[in-house]
Amino acid sequence: MADSRSSAEPAAADLLAADTTMGPVTLRVADLDAMIGYYTRAVPLELLRHEGAAAVLGRGSVPTVILEHAPELRHASPREAGLFHTAILFDSDAALAAAVASVARAAPGTFTGSADHLVSKAFYFTDPEGNGVELYRDRARTAWSWAHGRVVMGTEGLDPNAFLRDHLTPETLADPRVGDARVGHVHLSVGSVDEAREFYVRRLGFATTAEVPGALFVSAGGYHHHMAMNVWSSRGAGRRQQTLGLGSVDIALPSSDDLGAAVERMRYAGVDPRDDGRTVTFSDPWGNDVRLAIA
Repeated sequence: MADSRSSAEPAAADLLAADTTMGPVTLRVADLDAMIGYYTRAVPLELLRHEGAAAVLGRGSVPTVILEHAPELRHASPREAGLFHTAILFDSDAALAAAVASVARAAPGTFTGSADHLVSKAFYFTDPEGNGVELYRDRARTAWSWAHGRVVMGTEGLDPNAFLRDHLTPETLADPRVGDARVGHVHLSVGSVDEAREFYVRRLGFATTAEVPGALFVSAGGYHHHMAMNVWSSRGAGRRQQTLGLGSVDIALPSSDDLGAAVERMRYAGVDPRDDGRTVTFSDPWGNDVRLAIA
């Protein structure tokens, strides 16, 4: 019998560029002011721009979350496809500890758990409208283990209080917006892992880095994962309707040649793009919008 996992991997020439990164995640929200408050006072990000019904939040000049006011939309049910979580990557344990302490102080009821994933240390939250948020810090790549072309990840205990005792300082407690923060990866809820593999690996050009029951992890350039797709609560979900929650996921490619190659692959696979002159948008099988742009 053929190895379906191996046959699903694209040739090297059809992979996304090694220095592909994730851009901001766009969320449609019912209460724009409350959500701006959560992401600035709790997470804490900076309000980079606020124009009418949209707000851009991030650190420095790097956008992380874009909030679009859409109060006419309903909340999605937990069984529907959409966002599982946006994972915000911090550049030091001190910066991560400052952010975790900030959320604990400003929105303590939003904490849902923590874990040591061997490649990273992560803390999980749910924003006021039910969108998952992960705050995490990578271990050095030299500390990651690989076996048979797959990165070794796990879920081990991580005591949040011990982490804060080890890494929080009076200075970062007083001013938690320290260091860089950007989207490190995005985790989606989908209806089928096999269909997700077909779209994100065979067509778009990510490489598979890990698989666990009900979930697929993919990346470019040997990162542990830029995206993940799971069916843990959404198995069999169909195409999304317009709801609150995920608006789009941005992927930043290093050059126009890389963008053109990705668009050509998708067209060849029968996936039609929407091009606004700055970004090229594709919808996955569940209607999750993926926007490609030049970094």
